[in-house]
Amino acid sequence: MIGERPDKYKAVIFMGAPGCGKGTQGGILGIIPRFYHFSMGDAFRSMDTRTPIGQEFVSYSRKGELVPDELTVRYFKTQIDARADLHMFKPDIDVLILDGIPRSVSQARLLEEHIEVVQLFHLSCPNREELITRIRKRSLKEGRMDDASEETIKRRIQTYEEETKELLEYYSDRRADINANQTPIKVTHDILGTILEQPEWQHFVKAGAE
Repeated sequence: MIGERPDKYKAVIFMGAPGCGKGTQGGILGIIPRFYHFSMGDAFRSMDTRTPIGQEFVSYSRKGELVPDELTVRYFKTQIDARADLHMFKPDIDVLILDGIPRSVSQARLLEEHIEVVQLFHLSCPNREELITRIRKRSLKEGRMDDASEETIKRRIQTYEEETKELLEYYSDRRADINANQTPIKVTHDILGTILEQPEWQHFVKAGAE
């Protein structure tokens, strides 16, 4: 039935160290019909702390405690459902492009109740010096001077690698490594090439042409 909401939303996950360009690539793919880009970071930044769920986040923040994965996933679901209600995201024909979630195996397991992950793109940056240069430029451009030091950047990269190692292994059967040290257009080319090579993507490609 047209417009019927599926039990689980089909999703593609973008993962990569800070500065790898996952937000850029997610945004590019999100422009293509039948793909919808969702940035968890943007959703957090636009959170209305006056709402009940917003107040829950505030309560943990005030106590200096980490937000439970269950609450993060619940907030994600309310955000996605709201976009579906507004017909921004059409879950019967669109594939979610997830950027910034999940961040742990625990979150990934909780998300399984709501999404079906069909692919994980790991934007790999083997050239660490290039990655550091990118992050420093972005930090300076955004006026975040504290984030522009090489020591801070290296610490952020190390934290990312430690936190996501198990998550990359968790999705190893659906993982595609993309060299993110290339130019953005070449990275996009490799991502789209991976998508088009997979037989299970053909009905999405067909739907996008309609």
